Amino acid sequence: MRNWIKSAGAVVLAGSLLFGGMALSGAGQEPKKAFAAEESTKNTVSVVGKGELSMKPDIVYLNIGADSSAATAQEAQKANAAKMSKVTTLLKNTWGISDKDLQTAEFYVQPNYTYSEKGGQQVKGYNAHHVVQVAYRDLDKVGALLDAVSGAGANNIGSARFAVEDTSAFEAQVIEKAMANADVKAGAIAKAAKRGLGPVLSVSQSVSTDTPVMYEQAKMMAASTAADADTTISTGEVKVTTQLSVVYQLN
Repeated sequence: MRNWIKSAGAVVLAGSLLFGGMALSGAGQEPKKAFAAEESTKNTVSVVGKGELSMKPDIVYLNIGADSSAATAQEAQKANAAKMSKVTTLLKNTWGISDKDLQTAEFYVQPNYTYSEKGGQQVKGYNAHHVVQVAYRDLDKVGALLDAVSGAGANNIGSARFAVEDTSAFEAQVIEKAMANADVKAGAIAKAAKRGLGPVLSVSQSVSTDTPVMYEQAKMMAASTAADADTTISTGEVKVTTQLSVVYQLN
């Protein structure tokens, strides 16, 4: 009986040593993997390259609309519809703007409220609001167009967004500028670290839209020195930018 207990004890002890050895062996491998990953990270440099081009815009998007007030919602909407009908007819027939370049941007009819201690909040008439976005390509005549629609009844004229309609001609150029900028930054970092700059390991583009370029909106400058003066518009330049996140190997 004692011999059997001794044997069983030996088996348990041997098993403990065996599993302990396996655990120790496994524990010894994980630091090696972590160390290898850490070393790999130490031998890379990550930078963000920025590319930018400035150019003259060839299209402007204008917000043109009208507001009307009346005692009832129906009367306000009817009055505003008459104004907008006159404005859109002018845009199409006189200025040659097609239906595809006219898009409703804002539309609502809502009550106007007044408040008094005696009566509380009460409806005092209604306001109708309608704005269309107009795409226009003859930028030398933008000021004259705004004067014309204002004379036709448009009393809500918003900002203008200038852009370049076809981006395909310069998308490659702005990407190349971003990559060149990344090369300069990575080279400077490698030199400061007394290392050599190796090949590119990965590149990703940072954009907020579906296209590889982003536009910086130019501001519409409207100047009028007298009541009867013509509106003048300064188109300025449109900046097209993109960003590349680039990872390089360090030698």
